[in-house]
Amino acid sequence: MSDLPLSDRIALVTGASRGIGRAAALALAAAGAHVVAVARTPGALEALDDEIRALTGAPATLVPMDIAEGDGLDQLGLAIHQRFGRLDILVHAAAILGPMTPVGHIEPQHWDRVVAVNLSASYRLIRSMEPLLRASEHPRAIFLTSGRAIRPKAFWGPYGVTKAGLEHLVRTWADELEQTNVRAVLLDPSVMRTRMRAEAMPGEDPETLPDPSEIGPLIVELAQADLGLPKSSVVFSDWKTAGTLASA
Repeated sequence: MSDLPLSDRIALVTGASRGIGRAAALALAAAGAHVVAVARTPGALEALDDEIRALTGAPATLVPMDIAEGDGLDQLGLAIHQRFGRLDILVHAAAILGPMTPVGHIEPQHWDRVVAVNLSASYRLIRSMEPLLRASEHPRAIFLTSGRAIRPKAFWGPYGVTKAGLEHLVRTWADELEQTNVRAVLLDPSVMRTRMRAEAMPGEDPETLPDPSEIGPLIVELAQADLGLPKSSVVFSDWKTAGTLASA
């Protein structure tokens, strides 16, 4: 039997082809989990699979899909049930920035897309995966959020609103499941060297920011942690400074 901390556990990661989602997938695989990787781009998923195979000797399960398609998330839940019978770890990292423009200038189709990807997909994911998480002995759900959810700023309207909605949704869901073994956490990665950050802050030097790979150990730690209800977010920069989850 493997002595890896997440050996034989099933981990679903959204947004797995790049950025923080990719870092989460690699870290969880290295810790022994079998990763079900979800992203829109098949080629990027195949590249991730190559890296996981090189790292662990075992493949990931690749799911190319747009998470805004709720029926697809339902089908994914059914497929995981049929193949594995449970889900041990959920990392929901997929999100889009949306237009950086005044609220009054946002085009309805752009607003609808950000809401669909960042908020509605989160609800559909919870709806589809909750029965699978309940079937696990030690289920953990990790949702990526942002400080923008509680610190509104000009031109960040769609992104900030949807992250605020995500936080409310996750806290509500966690409260409903307090008497079960399912535990959820909100994880704020702070600023990182991601494509989304470059889109939002094009004049910023990316070399001054942490690489997404640095958050991998925290995600693995959260997947094992004895979590309470998410009263506040776990902030990556606090954890990195403190050196432990308990002090973060």
